[in-house]
Amino acid sequence: MNNEIEIIDLEAYSKVGKPVPRKKRYRIRIDREHYIVDQECMLGRELLKLAGKNPIEKYQLNQKIRGGHVKKIQYDEEVCFTSPGVERYMTLPLDQTEG
Repeated sequence: MNNEIEIIDLEAYSKVGKPVPRKKRYRIRIDREHYIVDQECMLGRELLKLAGKNPIEKYQLNQKIRGGHVKKIQYDEEVCFTSPGVERYMTLPLDQTEG
């Protein structure tokens, strides 16, 4: 009996327009790094922590959606990897002080 839960590559599914199955493990991309997560929904703050962005208040999180759309994600906003078209996540430092 195989207890291995299938890992779904979010970006690959989105690019071909396939619906993302539920109750799986997900390979998500934040900036240039890939992460494997065991839940289908996470908060914006949890994604920032996963990506090592501390303190999280110094970063903005954006969600890239198929077709080139970008949506800002709030810290307490829940994002679900099974939502249609979710490709990846991008962080943006908020303290633009130099220059």
